[in-house]
Amino acid sequence: MALTMTNAATTRVKSFLANRGKGFGLRLGVKTTGCSGLAYVLEFVDDKNDDDQVFNIDDINVVIDGKSLVYLDGTELDFVKEGLNEGFKFTNPNAKGECGCGESFNV
Repeated sequence: MALTMTNAATTRVKSFLANRGKGFGLRLGVKTTGCSGLAYVLEFVDDKNDDDQVFNIDDINVVIDGKSLVYLDGTELDFVKEGLNEGFKFTNPNAKGECGCGESFNV
């Protein structure tokens, strides 16, 4: 499993975790939804589940459920600012296309 995070992403996640004051780490995953079929999940997690894999990236526990692993292999998580907008950006080599609004992808 290869998952990477840019310096901007790790800085932002560490800031969120520090402000939150608790938690085990960050959950990354995919769910079935949207025009193209799959959408990314990014949320804080307090406990890991039995089927979760935990990866430590720059002292951040990144939790990925077993079903999402295949879709996220090779993905880079970045935090970008574009004009007045800012947010996390997934660069996923497994994605073959995405819907016009950019909210979902397919493999």
